[in-house]
Amino acid sequence: MSSSQCSPVVPQELMVEILSRVPVKDLMRLRCISKWLNTLVFDPTFVKLHLQKSSKNTHILLTFRDYENDESRYCAAPCSLQNLLHNPSSTVDVCHRFNHDYTILGVCNGLVCLQDSYRGDEFEEYWVQFWNPSTRLMGEDSPHIRIRSGDHNYPYLFMFGFGYDDWSDSCWRNTLTCDAFPALSVHGAYVCGHLNWLALPKCGPGYRWGTVTINELEIFSYDLKNEKCRYLSMPDGLSEVPSDVPVLEVLKGCLCLSHHQGTCFVVWIMREFGVAKSWTLLLNVSYEDLHIRVLHGLPALPVILCLSQNDDVMLLASYDTAEFILYNKKDNSIDGRELFNDDKFFFFSYDFVQSLVLPYRN
Repeated sequence: MSSSQCSPVVPQELMVEILSRVPVKDLMRLRCISKWLNTLVFDPTFVKLHLQKSSKNTHILLTFRDYENDESRYCAAPCSLQNLLHNPSSTVDVCHRFNHDYTILGVCNGLVCLQDSYRGDEFEEYWVQFWNPSTRLMGEDSPHIRIRSGDHNYPYLFMFGFGYDDWSDSCWRNTLTCDAFPALSVHGAYVCGHLNWLALPKCGPGYRWGTVTINELEIFSYDLKNEKCRYLSMPDGLSEVPSDVPVLEVLKGCLCLSHHQGTCFVVWIMREFGVAKSWTLLLNVSYEDLHIRVLHGLPALPVILCLSQNDDVMLLASYDTAEFILYNKKDNSIDGRELFNDDKFFFFSYDFVQSLVLPYRN
């Protein structure tokens, strides 16, 4: 019997199914084995299949600004949730430092949206570029948006956001023009096909935070698929305006709001997007318990970086002590603290999925 008769033949459909479950890093290495594999890895149908099979809520993209040689640049560290919880300082050390002063607008389907800009006396220009940390591929500059410098006198008259409409494969699409509203956050938080900004719809430009009332604080939400806008209610337990502007972000695929409340750090999470009753108090801990100083009545607001799978343990970054704090909500105790270099600041985290999505048209 010949060897060809003994060799099993794996159907191509089965091969594709198996490969769709292989991590991105390994797939990139396999490209050199054959022309078929090299073509398959970036085939649009396979890319979508691989994205569907990729594990969700297991990876984080940690971003921060870092001073080096008297120059500040954004850095990004893609990492597993487990590694970040157990070795946060080591995770930060293994990062990608951008060679240009980008602003990170958001993360979606494994792509990072980087914004660049030019500001002159007569006009301002803005453009974006996409980067895939898993494949290490970078796209080209997008078309530029030009705005005359005299067209606005309010800092947040225009906002940016990065999201994805899974009903359309178009890279760019015209959307409706929304009514103007004073936003408290420049970059939209992307959740369930919606971009969200903290806003003051009942206040005009030139507001003072000290004069804001609780009924004026809302979340402006834009539906990318249906091209509709609406306002989401704040948590019912938020009975007074926080002493400082709250932070709106995404945690494990849910909208999350963190703020000061007296001498405590408070975190809310919207378990079911768009449902006001699903707002849940995730954390209410005193700064004393976190060992964070309160100077002049206002502490440095900690930053939420990630939450364990069972929601019991939360990793925070404290600028006051330049430490990562591992806080156990179940036991109301600190499980660990790790120092980070004080030349690192503006920590932020994004839900991240390892993908083969190209940062440019194939």
